[in-house]
Amino acid sequence: MKEALIVKTMEDFVAEGKQPEILFWVGSAGSYDDRAKKISRAFVKILNKANVDFAVLGPEESCTGDVAKRAGNEFLFQMQAMMNIEVLNGYEIKRIVTCDPHSFNTLKNEYPNLGGNYEVVHHTQFIKELLDSGRLVVAGETYKGKRVTFHDPCYLGRANAVYEAPREVLQRTNADIVEMKRHKKTALCCGAGGAQMFKEPEKGDMDINVLRTKDALETNPNIIATGCPYCNTMMTDGIKAHQKEDRVTVLDVAELLANSI
Repeated sequence: MKEALIVKTMEDFVAEGKQPEILFWVGSAGSYDDRAKKISRAFVKILNKANVDFAVLGPEESCTGDVAKRAGNEFLFQMQAMMNIEVLNGYEIKRIVTCDPHSFNTLKNEYPNLGGNYEVVHHTQFIKELLDSGRLVVAGETYKGKRVTFHDPCYLGRANAVYEAPREVLQRTNADIVEMKRHKKTALCCGAGGAQMFKEPEKGDMDINVLRTKDALETNPNIIATGCPYCNTMMTDGIKAHQKEDRVTVLDVAELLANSI
């Protein structure tokens, strides 16, 4: 039987005359992609476990406009951004947490120019806060002895210099963390950034996601961990290309932690 998850909308909070501790920005992948929905559920499980008073926008949340901007459609980006900013400012949102580094980067670095000023936090940073403050405790030994390698999402790592939070969270699972040769500042893109997720790759010797998965497989992992739903898709496809589905699993940091509490 699935665990019941408690998710309230901003409308619910307004009706109660309250403000949430954080707004969970679910993002397009986390809302619509079946695989990414599992990441959203895992993060909500963590929030519920830590008794975090959080809200989602629900049907009022729209795409951040990141993909439109990366594809060169600045007009569409600004239309989507202004619509979201109007909603966020209307609710007087102060702090936003998201599982999607693309949304994280756009909300944090590009919305302020259009009047959207918020504290934006990646979910691995927020999970680290919960662990450090004692609001969340890792009790299980689910991943003890498992070899886990972390793939740095471009918009989390090189674009925003968030390298330690996901690794510190992973350390709490008691797994053996092994680094790829290309990691942190030298990490290779999975291939989904810059709207590449929605087009066929250019011709070359090897698709970039297959090459990046090769980097990961060289660490002989049981699990490839990441902190981005798009990276998750690309690395999962890479595992299939290398025919290693029976040996290696791709999981988000939130899923690893949710399975450990």
